[in-house]
Amino acid sequence: MHRGSGIIMEDFLLFVLVGAVAQLVDGALGMAYGVISSSVLLASGVSPAQASASIHAAELFTTAASGSAHWANRNIDWPLFWRLVPFGVAGGILGTYVLTGIDGAILKPYVAGYLGIVGIYLVVRSFKKIPQRPVRGLVVPPLAATGGFLDAIGGGGWGPIVTSGLLGAGGQPRYVIGSVNAAEFLVTLAVSLTFLVALLTGRWEEADMTGNAVAVGGLILGGVVAAPLAAYAVRIIPEKPLLRLVGALICGLAIYQIARLLA
Repeated sequence: MHRGSGIIMEDFLLFVLVGAVAQLVDGALGMAYGVISSSVLLASGVSPAQASASIHAAELFTTAASGSAHWANRNIDWPLFWRLVPFGVAGGILGTYVLTGIDGAILKPYVAGYLGIVGIYLVVRSFKKIPQRPVRGLVVPPLAATGGFLDAIGGGGWGPIVTSGLLGAGGQPRYVIGSVNAAEFLVTLAVSLTFLVALLTGRWEEADMTGNAVAVGGLILGGVVAAPLAAYAVRIIPEKPLLRLVGALICGLAIYQIARLLA
């Protein structure tokens, strides 16, 4: 069906707003860009694989902007960064390989349920005070691998899993958020390249992304514009209310998705 230019522009502006809000939250807290964006895309009827591919295409730009901003502000712990990257990349490649080989209709309820669990976790986490202590090296590999895998499967998960896990292990917030955001660019690049390989080899058969171009463009523009503002946002927006608001939003979108699947 042909869509009018007015409707397309409304969709574009909606995703600019979604991308900007998601990047502000992600840059300030080290999580939630992918989860928020994936929840909105899935709620609009996009398949899990196309949602994940669209988000990772947008994140190539937003994570580069966010990582550069954290690098400029000296928020990156480079030893931690280089411990995160290889395991995150391996998990992301495996998750993409699994996702592109499964019918999207089968995965939708599981992805919706996973996003709902992440939303609940963010709300619960907002009520906890986590003591700071040195992060043990053994904690990093399983967190990074799990975060990369779930990020590819659900279109989001790197931040909620890795940032929350490292903060829970006592990491200093400034360096945890900066390092996780910077490492996310390389994880996103690996996932995007794996989607491309799956497309070129014929493994991924539902790869017509033209219908998602408006969403991807909006997410990129909103995210890139908002990335430099995140460092300021983290100083003025209290973490706990923001986590509760984001968690409630994600839970609401997950419930909407599940209700649509059961209708």
